[in-house]
Amino acid sequence: MSKNVFQKIIDREIPAAIVFEDDLVLAFRDNNPKAPVHVLIVPKKNIPRLADAQPDDHKLLGHLLLKAAAVAAQLGLAKTGYRLVINNGPDAGESVPHLHCHILGGRALAWPPG
Repeated sequence: MSKNVFQKIIDREIPAAIVFEDDLVLAFRDNNPKAPVHVLIVPKKNIPRLADAQPDDHKLLGHLLLKAAAVAAQLGLAKTGYRLVINNGPDAGESVPHLHCHILGGRALAWPPG
């Protein structure tokens, strides 16, 4: 099976503007930003989408969300606010089949999103 673009970034096969990394997750700037700050945070374990996560992934999923909040704070978004988005499936806008969380901020965000 071929690697998706996020796995290639994790494996350093293609470049990315990395803003955070630990042993479980990697956060990098989106190359097609939808807000002044748009960072993706992905688990290093390849889980295609949230619906494919298993009960034993609960610690990784919690870690992903906690680190998303920490990265948002690191990027200066904690005081004004930010949005976390996880798309699940093509109708939700998922374009890469690797679980990822969008961290969006740096401006007021409308609701509903679309």
